Parts: sequence; structure tokens; C-alpha cells
Amino acid sequence: MLTKKEQRLRRARQTRIRIAQQGAVRLSVNRTNLHIYATVISDDGGRVLAAASTAEAEVRAQIGGAGKGGNTTAAALVGKRIAEKAKAAGIEKVAFDRSGFAYHGRVKALADAAREAGLQF
Repeated sequence: MLTKKEQRLRRARQTRIRIAQQGAVRLSVNRTNLHIYATVISDDGGRVLAAASTAEAEVRAQIGGAGKGGNTTAAALVGKRIAEKAKAAGIEKVAFDRSGFAYHGRVKALADAAREAGLQF
């Protein structure tokens, strides 16, 4: 019997296989209880092209200090920031990799904010 974490990692692995077959740059999301992280990874999976998270000093200053990185408002801010960084790196279109997490709450807020900021997926 698989644990909850092993089930999530299995779902993530299946998604990454499909994205690798497409040969697309991917926007990978990881969340913890305190923070949310977003990275844009090259199509070969070897390089991080852009990254943003609630652990960054600029983002923490905007969300109001420590302990506030685990909500949808902070996730939306990270989504907007990752879209800006990706566009600055010349990336317009990505494949969304939710890392096995449910498309709900903070993950959905990050994705919606990235779309509104001009990233296509």
C-alpha cells in the first residue's frame, strides 16, 4: 500500500513523462505548508530557466513578513512573478506540472495568476 506522498510522487512522475514526450518547457510547482515554489525548467529537464517562491526576500516583503507564504494571495503573487521572469527569459509557452498536487487552492491561484500575467499553458 502506498503512502499519500508516494501516491503524489507517482502522479507527478506520470505527468513528467507526458510533458517530456511533448518536448515542452515546463512550469513546475511545489508546495509546502509554509511556502510555494515555482520553477520553469528547460525541455530537456537539465536547466532551471526561472524560479520564484514565497521564500524570496522581495516576495516576503510584499506579502507582509514571515509566516504568510501559505495562502492563495501569496501563491498568486508567485504566479505573477514567475510569469514575468519567464517572459524576461524569452519563454511564452509552458506545460504546467502540478507535481501531483490537486489543481485547487494555492496551485490553482498560482496557475491563474501566471496565465493573467501572459504565460500560455
